[in-house]
Amino acid sequence: MTSNFSGALQLTDLNDFIAPSQECIKPVEVKKSIPKKGLSKIQVSNDGSYMEVDTSGKSKKLQKAEITLNDCLACSGCVTSAETVLIAMQSKDEFYKVLKENKETSVEKHKTIVVSVSPQSRASIAAKYKVDVRKAGKAIDAFFKSLGADIVLDTTFTEEIALVKTAEEFIQRYRDNQSKKTLPMLTSSCPGWICYAEKTHGDLAIPYISSVKSPQQILGSLVKETISSHVKKTPDNVYHVTVMPCYDKKLEASRQDFYDDIYSTRDVDLVLTSGEVEEMMAEESGSMDDLIVKVDVINNNNASMIPAQLQAAQLDNDKPLSHGGGGSGGYLHHVYKHAAQQLFGVKVEEVVYKPARNNKDFRDVTLKDADGKILLNFASVYGFRSIQNLVQKMKRGRCNYHFVEVMACPSGCLNGGGQIKAPGGDRELQKDILSKVQIAFNEITPTEARQDSAVNQTISDYDITKSKQLFHTQYHAVEKDETLSLNVKW
Repeated sequence: MTSNFSGALQLTDLNDFIAPSQECIKPVEVKKSIPKKGLSKIQVSNDGSYMEVDTSGKSKKLQKAEITLNDCLACSGCVTSAETVLIAMQSKDEFYKVLKENKETSVEKHKTIVVSVSPQSRASIAAKYKVDVRKAGKAIDAFFKSLGADIVLDTTFTEEIALVKTAEEFIQRYRDNQSKKTLPMLTSSCPGWICYAEKTHGDLAIPYISSVKSPQQILGSLVKETISSHVKKTPDNVYHVTVMPCYDKKLEASRQDFYDDIYSTRDVDLVLTSGEVEEMMAEESGSMDDLIVKVDVINNNNASMIPAQLQAAQLDNDKPLSHGGGGSGGYLHHVYKHAAQQLFGVKVEEVVYKPARNNKDFRDVTLKDADGKILLNFASVYGFRSIQNLVQKMKRGRCNYHFVEVMACPSGCLNGGGQIKAPGGDRELQKDILSKVQIAFNEITPTEARQDSAVNQTISDYDITKSKQLFHTQYHAVEKDETLSLNVKW
């Protein structure tokens, strides 16, 4: 069985996390009572199902327990690769179900459907169909609107918000580091890394993880906050879907931190991967050209539905946003250049990466003064092997970095587990596909996040309290249950 989760959530051939080869168990409360004479037995039938046999010899089939993503995140045992763990609430079938119900319901109960597409997914689909990335964006926009989506957005907009807020947080941490240990600052946008850190290195890692939400969750907050207000609906009547390069994003969207208890709704209701969307497009549509033509005949006049804060975030945009630093968000790139300017008055024209020996996914970036003294020491750490190296440095007190961009997937988000893959898992073909995805991603000329007036305006619209609610979160160490976890040392 092949897991779709990132490498940080896999260990053995069974792809279990923490406790290799162990069944995924949902803890339940068992009320103690005085046992009656004789005990029931559990037997395995010929078809593999479990049967309870009582003392009289009668048997009944036991039902399988349903494990939700919340249970999965709450358990300290494992995150299995079983597709059933992703539950029906995180699938294209659920999306089709919501679309169908929306078409059949009354106007009063009609939900506003918003789809937000990551630039990595757009590049993956562009490479698959051999079209430029702008054309792919327009086709994806047309596709979702043809299905019944009201608004289609580009998460690059909130990637830029995340970059600005992460840089602000780093400057504050750097200045506070003399009085209290606040560095290295570790990025928080990768849910595979966050899940791993919370479950295995909580006290070691969590104090250093950035409080800034991922672009997916920032946009989730803004969609439910601004669109619901703009169209005069409650947040639970805005249904938000994201398209991501990573299965781990399904876990992130299901975190309790991103759930609105008042309206019983999540900031992101459903996550589809690039591969799932490509399957949908292949089943539903013709060519890319057909899709783009189709958007002109769709009776979907939705411009008035988009609030001012998100006008610049529309996917069907002739001048789509992009930023430097590669396909994993550009955190190191942006924070390094901003910090060099703000802290030392140095304008960095080009960020120069130095790969570690025998590991291209562990790269250092250093700023030195005229005497060779290190002013800033940054690193990008991609993939489980590199993450383990980082953790060992932290454990030994030898982590001299100020800032680390951490991603669970080797080669970063463009190579995410949810991206469109080579048939049959052909490794050489997959390398070629990744190369084409990188080319597609880089087609759009990057700009600096702080130079975008729409991004700056959206940030300035909110006071400190509201900004913290929309753009920041917190992470939690998950207490280990030694009865569920094997004794695995890291």
